[in-house]
Amino acid sequence: MLRAAVRPLASGRAGPLRPAVRSFILLGALAAAGAGAEEAVEAPLAVRSLLLDGAAAGSRLVVVGERGHVLVSTDDGASWTQSPVPTRALLTAVHLHDERIGWAVGHDGVILRTRDGGETWSLVHEAPEEERPLLDVWFRDERTGLAVGAYGYFLATEDGGETWTSRAVSEDDFHLNALVPVAEGRDGSARSGSRRLYIAAEAGVVYRSDDGGRTWRELDSPYAGSWFGGLALDEDRVLLMGLRGHLFRSEDGGETWTRVETGTRASLTGAVRLSSGSIVITGLDGSVLTSRDDGRSVSARRLPSRAGISAALPLADGGVLLVGEFGVERLAQGE
Repeated sequence: MLRAAVRPLASGRAGPLRPAVRSFILLGALAAAGAGAEEAVEAPLAVRSLLLDGAAAGSRLVVVGERGHVLVSTDDGASWTQSPVPTRALLTAVHLHDERIGWAVGHDGVILRTRDGGETWSLVHEAPEEERPLLDVWFRDERTGLAVGAYGYFLATEDGGETWTSRAVSEDDFHLNALVPVAEGRDGSARSGSRRLYIAAEAGVVYRSDDGGRTWRELDSPYAGSWFGGLALDEDRVLLMGLRGHLFRSEDGGETWTRVETGTRASLTGAVRLSSGSIVITGLDGSVLTSRDDGRSVSARRLPSRAGISAALPLADGGVLLVGEFGVERLAQGE
């Protein structure tokens, strides 16, 4: 597992880990290595532990991170409860289909499924012998889903996660860092009828699928450094973000790109669109970028702690929940 966690950087290639924590993830990777079969330990301070991703569905929030930690909130992030989880593997991503059904992925090829909104989880896939962590997961509906990760790791299911089939995006083994569906909403669902999907990968590689993830085409990339996240506003308008503050915008499905000045050299990790229409983009060094013109321009600020942010979730009251090195932190509307 350690080999996958510390892949050397070369020609802008980044290791297969959530970028907001790449600078301090090694400790978490060491703790998680070989621990997939054990149950996560209940930790009173889990809400302040290393957390890497989160998902929202209705009034329910679920965040995941180191040592198999899964935390659930039903009051818009005011309080949290740690869930029992059958793994201590580092969990890197979570997706909720609705307020009941969801999945989480992580190191050791771990895939977890919940049918009660994150209160309990079952282990539906594990492959520690492959030494390839999974980095993102997304489901189109209750049965059809994808999981991607390091060294071209790509799994698909059509039976709700009961079985998983290995697929290939290309002949290369680039780390597949993030799945980017079109017009992803607060509940994680795709825009009705959309079959378009993007993958943000390392070494400046970006893929697009127009058939729901069955086939993929590599797009011309405007930057050779790794992409860590994206946000598809609709079929054609998409944002990509990655190393050293690079942010690009396309209005033609990724055929051409325009650079957006960010005012930061911190690596950018992902983006979320709020109910107000504003876009919040997160990054290392506590970077928080806000756009009110669909990503054409951004204003930048930084958390006083300068702690790395790995993801952001929209809250029902218009605020934002930040997820990262610090655990979870609420960023109020207008703050």
